[in-house]
Amino acid sequence: MELKKYISKFLLKKRKKLSERDSFLSTHLNKMLGAEVQNVALYREAFSLKSSSKNQDSNYERLEFLGDSVLGTIISCHLFQAYPQANEGYLTQMKSKIVNRKNLNKLGEDLKLTDLLLKQNSVALGENISGNLFEALIGAVYLDFHYDTCKKIILERLLTPSEINKLENKIVSYKGLLLEWSQKKKLNIKYETCEEVQVNKAIIFRCHVWLGEEKIANATETSKKKAEEKAAQRAFYILNKKENILGNPKTL
Repeated sequence: MELKKYISKFLLKKRKKLSERDSFLSTHLNKMLGAEVQNVALYREAFSLKSSSKNQDSNYERLEFLGDSVLGTIISCHLFQAYPQANEGYLTQMKSKIVNRKNLNKLGEDLKLTDLLLKQNSVALGENISGNLFEALIGAVYLDFHYDTCKKIILERLLTPSEINKLENKIVSYKGLLLEWSQKKKLNIKYETCEEVQVNKAIIFRCHVWLGEEKIANATETSKKKAEEKAAQRAFYILNKKENILGNPKTL
């Protein structure tokens, strides 16, 4: 009982020493991670934006770099154990679905990680900020708790196996899927993309998808990459009516 009182007083004293910013971070992260953060400075760095100021010590980018590698290793090990019969191609596809930028952005958005940012009005947030912060958070957790605890937090709190299983039948890239299918069938798929200037002077990109000598789909978007992916998606639905493009993903 005395030990419990001592620990409570110690933790209370520790919290009192934290700045308002660090206290805010600790409170939210303790609940999110299911563990009490030890080195709050790591998380302060993980949620600091890059600034033009010469006085800024650090920002999230270095931890993002580390978190990317740590997350990739943990997910690779999990998939290897969870799918003992799957081949290398299937495991690679699954990993790509989990760690691709779109999925990481969704994970960061669901956790509302931008709410933990040290706001800097002069800095604009990029479209991938949520995913970048998710990786930076992983980097901070790894340094704070080390590998085993970091793995447990990821797979029990941030990216559970049930969420991973939901991605099994999800198509991340229609363009990549068509490429793999065409190579297997020894067919030639190509993309022709060009800029178009609309009446309001806005520039769009129009992409045509060719299967051999036949034009099978087209789409327009605000960027070349988006136009090609949308056109590939339309081509996929057209071709999938004739052939089973997906096949058996575990044996591709």
